[in-house]
Amino acid sequence: MTVAVVALAAAGCGKSSSESVGGSKDGKYSGKGIGLAYDIGGKGDQSFNDAAYAGFQKAEKDFKIGGNDVEPQDGESNADKIQRLETLAKAGYNPVIGVGFAYAPAVKEVAAKYPKVTFGIIDDDTIKAKNVADMVFHEEQASYLAGVAAAKATKKNHIGFIGGVDIPLIHKFEAGFDQGAKSVNPKIKIESQYLTQTPQEGGFASPDKGKDAANGQIDAGADVIYHAAGLSGQGVIQTAAEHKVWAIGVDSDQYQQSALAKYKDYILGSALKNVGGAVYNLTKSVVKDGKPLSGEVRGDLKSGGVGFADSNPKYQSMKNVVDAVDKAKQDIIDGKITVNTK
Repeated sequence: MTVAVVALAAAGCGKSSSESVGGSKDGKYSGKGIGLAYDIGGKGDQSFNDAAYAGFQKAEKDFKIGGNDVEPQDGESNADKIQRLETLAKAGYNPVIGVGFAYAPAVKEVAAKYPKVTFGIIDDDTIKAKNVADMVFHEEQASYLAGVAAAKATKKNHIGFIGGVDIPLIHKFEAGFDQGAKSVNPKIKIESQYLTQTPQEGGFASPDKGKDAANGQIDAGADVIYHAAGLSGQGVIQTAAEHKVWAIGVDSDQYQQSALAKYKDYILGSALKNVGGAVYNLTKSVVKDGKPLSGEVRGDLKSGGVGFADSNPKYQSMKNVVDAVDKAKQDIIDGKITVNTK
């Protein structure tokens, strides 16, 4: 049940505006291309931001448009984010997309100043404006599948979860993972740890913190560890491979990431979030369709907005794991299972 990292189908059920919110002249796109502002960790995290970059690249190529993708700064303020988005909008980029919930205040402010530009934000659904698409996901559904896989693959009935930052968004990952694992074995032991209390402390951007947490969970007895920690997750995966235990990746298909190639034999699978598809589809709605998406656009298992990557041949050879994950996926799609978010 391989899931494409960048799907062409709309990853969710957002509304299309009945008329263009800007960026077109005589029905033709007149913008400069796509503007993308990365979240903490930046490009090269092999996870969340790189998923957005995949959609950015595909949109540039398919629609023959320009693009400008901009890195975050360490310890930056909301004012820095506002300036970044405003610079992109003023330069003529359309759409302009903030990758990550931290952009919410900036998107809200800048979108009001540039009503003819379409803005998108990943992982936030609080902005209610006709020129803003809130691109969010049922992360708990993909995490449920990760929990099923972990509980089926463990030899010790002892697994672990490592979250980057102790916030409601990451609680959804943990809630789904726990529920999925306990659907297989109600008595399974689950280690749980959050790396930091706030994003500013580096929970999504510190592989060393991920390493330390994974070492602790492995020492405690866990033999499958699922991370939802962005760039910090690279440390989790590296440590799991060193100890020859399973890691489960997040957001991108981490088995396929070149920077993680030396550890890939120990990446059981990845809970996917089709951030790239969301970026691509919003750009398509502006550039190609002339009907920019707006409002909430939520990806789930049914739409392909989330999923579980099964690229590792070792995973594919574990029939009991594959069958359990496939059944859980279908049961969620059919409404037989409702996944917890807390």
